Amino acid sequence: MLGHGDVGHRVVVRHRVGSQATDALGELVAVSESNFTVRTRDGEVAVPRVDVLAAKRIPDRRARSGTERLESIAALGWPAAETDHLGDWLLRATDGWTARGNSALPVGDPGLPLPEAVDAVVAWYTARGLVPAITVPLPLGRRLTAELDRRGWSASPPTLVQTAPIDGLTGPPDPGIRVTRAPSEEWLAAAGRQKHGLPEVARRLLSSGPEVRFAQGNGPTGTLAAIGRGVVAHGWLGISVVGVQPEHRRQGWARRVTKALAGEAAALGATSAYLQVEAHNEAAIALYADQGFRTAHAYVTRRMA
Repeated sequence: MLGHGDVGHRVVVRHRVGSQATDALGELVAVSESNFTVRTRDGEVAVPRVDVLAAKRIPDRRARSGTERLESIAALGWPAAETDHLGDWLLRATDGWTARGNSALPVGDPGLPLPEAVDAVVAWYTARGLVPAITVPLPLGRRLTAELDRRGWSASPPTLVQTAPIDGLTGPPDPGIRVTRAPSEEWLAAAGRQKHGLPEVARRLLSSGPEVRFAQGNGPTGTLAAIGRGVVAHGWLGISVVGVQPEHRRQGWARRVTKALAGEAAALGATSAYLQVEAHNEAAIALYADQGFRTAHAYVTRRMA
């Protein structure tokens, strides 16, 4: 049982509320003969000793892992139209455009027992007319995966998150690639074909972020050959929406776009790059491997059935 020596430390106090049991998770701020007072995310909770079922100290917040840090940085690079927080978890909604823009990112502590946290995610997305979804980084989230399995949530094929040092990507300036702060209409049209449509909310997402750049390559006749998007945050370049028009494929355009974005990012202070590629896209994986990208981790998007 907790005592005065535990004041100031993180604790979890399981206690009765009517016929149910719940947890008060947070900092223990006071101990009396009758109550434990816990400062939770929702304010201070006085738990009567007679209702306590179990109480213990828990470790102070641990440092985030490399996977968690990278996922948080990637979220900055793909900013949803609407965001909210459930404890440390990030809730994202973008009118249904892209899985990343419309799924919860379960990094850190949700501030609730896991089943209640998933229930809160369901309520948040249901209120917005969206299918509840959670993007689960692997190998993190084993307990969450088990809970979603129990509920019968579906799972998308894995997506690989790959990283590379910037200095291995850069090269001499390429006069055939133009890098701008805003996308051209031609760039947006190509992205729309690639992403099966580009509603206004998508245009806003693509142009949002700490430092966003758009790369565009045009062939000898002036026709658009390739596009790519880069965003720099916390020393990382996030590469996305790399696409090459069918008639220009196998001519090195994707590599040229990536190098141009890396050169711009290096000038902004980036030292590393990341991208996401579906695990079944063997051609893209081979291309990026040749540029020095290696898989850091993977994620799957789980959706309520």
